[in-house]
Amino acid sequence: MPRLRREVAARVAESLYETEQALDAALTKASGLLGLMPIARQDARLSACTGQDAIDHAAAAIARLSEARRELVEAHKALSEVQKSIGLAEVAFGSFIDKPDWPQKKAMLQVVENKAA
Repeated sequence: MPRLRREVAARVAESLYETEQALDAALTKASGLLGLMPIARQDARLSACTGQDAIDHAAAAIARLSEARRELVEAHKALSEVQKSIGLAEVAFGSFIDKPDWPQKKAMLQVVENKAA
């Protein structure tokens, strides 16, 4: 039974991580689109009023994606509780996706002499 639960939990974890990654990608793409729209309007030398509805809709889509991400984070937390309740607390399922390395060296501010140019 523990082996079966681990296998099932691994499938759920993999799907969860893939979904989180997909939502992050969608949020990134949608943000890029929203950022491009005002630039495109300016490049085309159009009135500031042009495309405002499209910008509003894109911004609303981003807000909804953010809400979806927030809910998925809550689902992740809830699944973590399920993991503990079925006796799999000691099992790590985080190896399905590569996470960025934490910076080993912290960036430090440097003192600059106060001289006028």
